[in-house]
Formats: sequence, C-alpha cells, structure tokens
Amino acid sequence: MFWAMLAIAAGFCGLAVLGVLAIRVFIEAQRLSTQVTETTQRINRAAEDLEAAATGVARAGRDVL
Repeated sequence: MFWAMLAIAAGFCGLAVLGVLAIRVFIEAQRLSTQVTETTQRINRAAEDLEAAATGVARAGRDVL
C-alpha cells in the first residue's frame, strides 16, 4: 500500500512540474511573439525610410544626367 501511495504522489509531483514548465514556456512564447512584432514594425519603418531615400537619390541622379 505504501508503494502505491508513493507512486501516486510521485506522479502528481511530476505532473505539477510539467504544468509549471508548460506555463513558463507559454509566457516565453508570448514574450518572443511580442519581440517579433516589434522587430517587424521596426524593419518596416526602416524599409520605408530606405525607399524614400532611394527615391530622393534617384531623382538627384536623374537631374544630374
């Protein structure tokens, strides 16, 4: 009887540890998705700035020729 109760307690502790780890993974995945979103927005802004600068350079080059 003792071994059965010990096995049940060990199983419960194992499930509790897995639950805590699953929650930590979920939180870190949310943080990662937030960082990816912010980085994507920064890249898009930089691409727009680059496009605007390239347009200005193209106009200046056309005027020179």
